[in-house]
Amino acid sequence: MTAKYATTCGVCSSRIQPGEEIARAGSTWAHLACAGSAAASTAATAAAPRARPTRSAPRPDMPAADGALEVWTDGACSGNPGPGGWAWATRDGRQRSGGEPATTNQRMEIRAALEAVRALDGPLVVVSDSTYVVNCFRDGWWKGWLARGWVTSARKPVVSRDLWEPLITLVSDRGNVSFRWVKGHSGDPMNDLVDALAVEQARAVA
Repeated sequence: MTAKYATTCGVCSSRIQPGEEIARAGSTWAHLACAGSAAASTAATAAAPRARPTRSAPRPDMPAADGALEVWTDGACSGNPGPGGWAWATRDGRQRSGGEPATTNQRMEIRAALEAVRALDGPLVVVSDSTYVVNCFRDGWWKGWLARGWVTSARKPVVSRDLWEPLITLVSDRGNVSFRWVKGHSGDPMNDLVDALAVEQARAVA
């Protein structure tokens, strides 16, 4: 196509004279050569692989004692607060669960870990999908709580101290219990098992 009137090239911004070959470049007119180079540049950009965002390295698990028994724990709650349940289970078939008519999901997660540590002797790895439970021990939150007299870094009383205190005491005294996080509902059969047991108990006390 040739230009009928003088105008400005939408790519190089120089003048287009009547009679010069032109072509569309997006929503404007441009010299034929300019329009071709713009299209090639756009195609190359679209075809170029996108840089993937860098991911930070996964946080390391707590070191486990030699020969430690793995125990999966989970809590569930219908409403928050509401009827809830807790459960723990090991691969060798041992398991236990219970429920409370008025509680929170967070309390049931802590309760599940507490009941597992109370029931099972010897070195343990508590596998939980609760970052609150796992990070308390992996990141040493409990040390700050004790140093501040059961107050958080935000200067607020630690919630569920009645459950945290016996759990922290047991773990600290034994020295052979570690914690590992697992993503919930991700296909881990043992996590799915304790989740189902906890939900069942929550329904039973509702």
